Amino acid sequence: MNREMGCVVGPLALLLALGSAAGVHAYLKIGTNTSSGTLVDLKWKTFPIRYFVTNRDVPGVTAPQLQTAIDRAMATWDAVPHVSLSSQFVGFTSTDPGGGDGMNVIGFQNRPDLDRVLGATSFTTDTVTGEILESDIFLNSAFPWSVADGGEGGRQDVQSIVLHELGHLHGLGHSALGETELAGGARRVIAEGSVMFPIAFAAGTVNRTLHADDVAGLSDIYGDKQFRTSTGSITGRVTKNGAGVLGAHIVAFNPATGKTVGGFTLADDGTFTIAGLDPGPQVVRAEPLDDGDSGSFLPASLNIDLNFKATIFDGLVAVPRGGTSRSIEVKVQPK
Repeated sequence: MNREMGCVVGPLALLLALGSAAGVHAYLKIGTNTSSGTLVDLKWKTFPIRYFVTNRDVPGVTAPQLQTAIDRAMATWDAVPHVSLSSQFVGFTSTDPGGGDGMNVIGFQNRPDLDRVLGATSFTTDTVTGEILESDIFLNSAFPWSVADGGEGGRQDVQSIVLHELGHLHGLGHSALGETELAGGARRVIAEGSVMFPIAFAAGTVNRTLHADDVAGLSDIYGDKQFRTSTGSITGRVTKNGAGVLGAHIVAFNPATGKTVGGFTLADDGTFTIAGLDPGPQVVRAEPLDDGDSGSFLPASLNIDLNFKATIFDGLVAVPRGGTSRSIEVKVQPK
């Protein structure tokens, strides 16, 4: 099965295509319905991930410089503790990213028609197991790019955008841990708590470091036994007037470490699970996805409820090591 998962976008908008609702704990993982009707996470099962780079220079970035930036971004994901990931650069190719040829290709393509899209990641998957068989990433050369260590004014940072797209390549969807503001009729990012936040900072900004939300997401897909026995989860429901709330953004904040991990309610009964949390007390908050377009995070086919007030759960929630908390109910009120 071929699929375009999503993309990093410029400060104005987002393009996101999801074939089906993702299997969600914290963060947002990409899921697919197998031919037997089972919902599974998309993930790689064979390593290293062998990738090619399109042999095309663009103004400000040569193909070898692109490959170096990709290698650094790959190494950032590979370095997450308690996961077993690896990647290997195979060589340069004249092939464009596109899918269906059995090659994982990353490269520039000139797509001025996608005037708000910086890049996108596509997949070919096994419809029986959910295994990722191939994944391609394109960066839109209609935008100006840079590989400067500290960023370059007016140009998008290659390594930052590739780091986001590689999150998709590994099976992660978008995170809602970020904040935007309206400026000149468009939304501008003023803060983010995850590399997987879908709207890019302004050109010239470097964003090459993973956050707790990114680490929790990747570890939930590929984490080893030590990860699962050393972290815990929170489960519960978000309700309004006794009924479940669909599409609420759930945030767990650890006051001892300052780490923030987010999740979503993707069932009509408002249930959620936030996994990959450090043991100890957590502050839990439910909020509507009204900071921008909810379609940036969840499929447009879902009837997302935005009509409620942000609410903090009454009391701290204790996360046990290697287990899950008592089930909680976050009761929200209409706006």
